[in-house]
Amino acid sequence: MSTVLVTGASRGIGREIAVAFAEAGHDVAFCFSKDKAGAEETARLIRAAGGEALPFFADVSDEKQVEEMFSALLGLEIVVNNAGISLFSEIAKTSLSDWERVFAVNVRGAFLCTRAAIPKLLKRGGGCIVNVSSMWGEAGASCESAYSASKAALIGFTKAAAKELAPSGIRVNCVAPGIIDTEMNAHLSREEREAFVCENVPLLREGTAGEVARAVLFLAKHPYITGEVLRVNGGAVI
Repeated sequence: MSTVLVTGASRGIGREIAVAFAEAGHDVAFCFSKDKAGAEETARLIRAAGGEALPFFADVSDEKQVEEMFSALLGLEIVVNNAGISLFSEIAKTSLSDWERVFAVNVRGAFLCTRAAIPKLLKRGGGCIVNVSSMWGEAGASCESAYSASKAALIGFTKAAAKELAPSGIRVNCVAPGIIDTEMNAHLSREEREAFVCENVPLLREGTAGEVARAVLFLAKHPYITGEVLRVNGGAVI
């Protein structure tokens, strides 16, 4: 079976993506940097879905760790750059180190993993990369300037990489989720989330990690889509 790498898959959207690919018949490599117990659960779910689980402890912002992870991968066909962190902070109160850390994980991580994947995908004769951005990369979010800017950068990176790599048979796309029921939104109370959905989401509910995973799987499997930004936001950004 071919191998899929999903970064940041110890929980949430990343875990759902990993399991979706296992159910679709792939072996799934994934990385995590903090949640060992969560990573063990992801590995269990991948195996239960019929795939081989290949967990890596790796920080995607670290060049050496990324290179070591990719050197151990065989049969790589698909890369999902999902690893990301958020920061809820006013601009005036955002430290430079916090700003740079968000970009290190969300943007540098996607760049390093894409760069490391290219030789393996070229050797295979092609493949695909799917980046996980956000609707805030298109619309911007108050008090989330670093996160919004990093996700906007990821959209630009996706489009540039799609144009550059298409002649080599490598497709590059991204999904832009809206408000999804995951731990990343834990800084918002249930009441705040319900109010946001009521005022901003035409479908009147939060999305699920599984719905994002199915969008990623669609982009990975469609042979004639590249450079696309697929919105999974319930109509919040149209």
